[in-house]
Amino acid sequence: MPLYNFHCPECDKDCELLVGASETPVCPSCGGQKMEQMIGRIAPEAKLAAAAKVWRAQASREGHTSNFSTPGRKR
Repeated sequence: MPLYNFHCPECDKDCELLVGASETPVCPSCGGQKMEQMIGRIAPEAKLAAAAKVWRAQASREGHTSNFSTPGRKR
């Protein structure tokens, strides 16, 4: 299932949801079913490296380094 960006006109909030082709998205804030699909933006290449550094640091603090470190992937 792809990840899509949606806007809820009922509570004026934006969110990202995993939605199948035959599913109707529901607003996680208010439960509204009139969600409007938005165009998803891809992070600029320069920001991806900085974001990955933050993700690796957070994963390391939480003890979940297997997704980011070579020794963890070899287990």
